[in-house]
Amino acid sequence: MDIFDLIVIGGGPGGYLCAERAAQKGMKVALFEERALGGTCLNEGCIPTKTLLNSAKLYRHAKESEAFGVNVGSVSYDHAVVIDRKNAVVKKLVGGVGSAMKAHKVKVISACAKISGRGEDGFEIEADGNTYTAKRIVIATGSETSVPPVPGLKEGLESGFVLTNREALDIKELPKKMAVIGGGVIGLEMAYYFASVGVDITVIEMMPKLAGNTDAEICGVLTEDCISRGMDIKLSCRVLEVTQNGVRFEENGEEKTLSCDRVLLAAGRRPRTAGIGLETLSIETERGAIVTDRHLCTNVSGVYAVGDCNGKLMLAHTAYREAEVAVNHMVGISDEMRYDVIPSVIYTDPEIASVGISKVEAEERGLRVKEIKLPMIYAGRYVAETENGKGFIKLLVDMGANRLIGCSMIGSYASELIITPTIMIDTELPPKRLQRFVFPHPTVAEIIREALFQL
Repeated sequence: MDIFDLIVIGGGPGGYLCAERAAQKGMKVALFEERALGGTCLNEGCIPTKTLLNSAKLYRHAKESEAFGVNVGSVSYDHAVVIDRKNAVVKKLVGGVGSAMKAHKVKVISACAKISGRGEDGFEIEADGNTYTAKRIVIATGSETSVPPVPGLKEGLESGFVLTNREALDIKELPKKMAVIGGGVIGLEMAYYFASVGVDITVIEMMPKLAGNTDAEICGVLTEDCISRGMDIKLSCRVLEVTQNGVRFEENGEEKTLSCDRVLLAAGRRPRTAGIGLETLSIETERGAIVTDRHLCTNVSGVYAVGDCNGKLMLAHTAYREAEVAVNHMVGISDEMRYDVIPSVIYTDPEIASVGISKVEAEERGLRVKEIKLPMIYAGRYVAETENGKGFIKLLVDMGANRLIGCSMIGSYASELIITPTIMIDTELPPKRLQRFVFPHPTVAEIIREALFQL
C-alpha cells in the first residue's frame, strides 16, 4: 500500500501551497483536486476578476485621458477579446501551479476525495474507487456560492438567467441591464467591471451600507463613486423574488420590481465541507465551517483545515499563511496564525484596503486610541496621476501600548500600499520608530509616512 506523510484535499491556494511547503520539508505528499489546480481563486475568482477589471480600467482611463493631455480619439471595448485574454492568463498560472507540484514531487490526483476513516496505517481517503492512506490530512476544500432561500433564485440559476461569479467571468455577450444581489466584495468588483464597460447596473444590498464591515466613511466615498459611474445603489433592501425577467425587492416598506437581462448572485460564500467524510472522524464543525485553532489543527489530532473551509477569513492570502502555519506545526516549528495582521482589499477603482482593527472595535475593547486621517493629496505622485481624487488614509494608534493597530484607505494603489502598515502592525514597533522608515519619493506610499508624523 502506498502510504503518504500528508494528503491534501483541495488544490486551491491553501491546498497547493500546503503541499509545496510540506514537500519542501521532506514529506511525501499527495494532492487531490477534482476540478482544476488553483481552486476558485485562480480559476473563477481573484485572478480572472483582476484581469477583467484591469481591462475595464484601461478602457475608462482611455475615455477620460483628455484631462491628462492625451487624446486617443474613438475608444471601443471588445469583451470577447478580454475574455480570451483572461482565459490565457488563467491557463498560464494554472500551468505554473502544476509545474510547481511536479518540481516538488507532489503526486497530484485529479479526483474527488472523501475521508473514509482511520486504519492501522493512518487516515484513509477514497477516490475513484481507490483507497489512499496518510499519516496526516489537510482539508482545503474551499468555499462555494451562498444561495439564500429566495423564491425563483434556484430556478434562475438552473436556467442561466441568474449568474454566479463563475458564469459571469465567462459570459460571452454583455447584457444591457444587470441586477447584482449583494454589495460585498464580489458584488462590488463585478458591478464595477460591468458598469465600466457600459452595462446598466443596479446593486441591491440588504445592509445599510456597501462593503460589509469596511470603514463607514470609506463606504460613503465608494457609494458616491458608484453613483457617479451610473450605478443605482439600493441599500437596506431585501430581495423578495427572482422572476423570469427581473427581481422583486422591498425598499422602505414598499415592494418594487426591477426588470433586467441578467442577475448576478453575490450574496456571499459558505465553507464547502458537505460530503467530504468529516463525520467518519467526528471532525467538529460550526455552521458548516471546520473548527480550527491557531495552528489550524482540528479536534482530531493529525487533521488540519486551511482556507475558506474553516470560515475564518475567506481570502486567498489567509489560506497561504494558514498552510504555512499548519506545515510548521507538523514539523515542530513554533508558529501560529495572527488574523489581526491579515490585510483585505476590494479591487474597485479607487481601491479599498484595510488591516488590523477599526476605531469602533478598539473603543469597544476599552483601548485608548488616536485616529489619524490624511487625504491622499499629501502624496505628490497621487496628485500627479489622479484627477480630482478623493482618496484618504486612516491610521489607528493604541496610545496605551504605543503601537499601530489599524489602517484603512481608499485610493489608487491601495492594494499595494497596505502591506506597509501590515508589517508595521505585525512588528509592533512604536510610531516614533516607524517615522524613521524612508519611502522613495515620489510615491503614493509616502502618505503612510506623512500620516505617522501627524501624531
